[in-house]
Amino acid sequence: MDLHSLFGLSGRRALVTGGSSGIGRGISEALAAAGAEVVIAARGRDLIDETVGRIRSEGRRASGIVADLSSRAGCHELADQAGDIDILVNSAGINIRPPLLELDEPAWDATMAVNLDAPFILGQRLAPGMIEREYGRIISISSQQASRAFASSGAYGASKAALEGLARSQAEAWSAAGVTSNVLVPGFVLTRLNQRLASDPDVVDALAARTFVGRNGLPDDFAAAAIFLAGPGSAYVTGQSIAVDGGFSVH
Repeated sequence: MDLHSLFGLSGRRALVTGGSSGIGRGISEALAAAGAEVVIAARGRDLIDETVGRIRSEGRRASGIVADLSSRAGCHELADQAGDIDILVNSAGINIRPPLLELDEPAWDATMAVNLDAPFILGQRLAPGMIEREYGRIISISSQQASRAFASSGAYGASKAALEGLARSQAEAWSAAGVTSNVLVPGFVLTRLNQRLASDPDVVDALAARTFVGRNGLPDDFAAAAIFLAGPGSAYVTGQSIAVDGGFSVH
């Protein structure tokens, strides 16, 4: 047994939603470095092109698709364009957080569409091919708010709790056919999604103090965990929610 047989992704194709920024971008670059051909799906062409260009400049394979995951039609269109996929990373997300009594139905629906419906639809569309090839890895990005409520958790927390439930259902249904489904649970990560909190230095410092390592997360902190869950060596790991949070959740 060598390292490539455990972690190498040569010959595999990965679809990373939200793959042009934040955690998704870090994972896109990591999977490409491990040998996968990476398809990056996001809303903005400029960020897609920037990320694809960066990956290609290192001699690795990547392409991009402008996708609208806020509609079911957009999710199906993405599945059609992506082709055969061995690794699905659900990293796209929206974070609408008004006080609960101010949360209206359109905001609820928009949150569920991107954070929950899109991973469900893409899983339903791509899993049959994974099952046929007897290899598939689904990795979803959740949140601390899946298991605890704070700072107007609202629809966002509910969507992430449901996403973890979806991953367990996928694991139960498909793992025997070689398709695993797992979740990475970040702590506070310095990304655009958390821009509101990240703009307050006092909040940033307070959140860092809640970790064991003394700092907040960065997108690159998810690279190794993603490579592990995407690779052959994780075949016996499925249905799990794995914290990558510097100890935030157990402090």
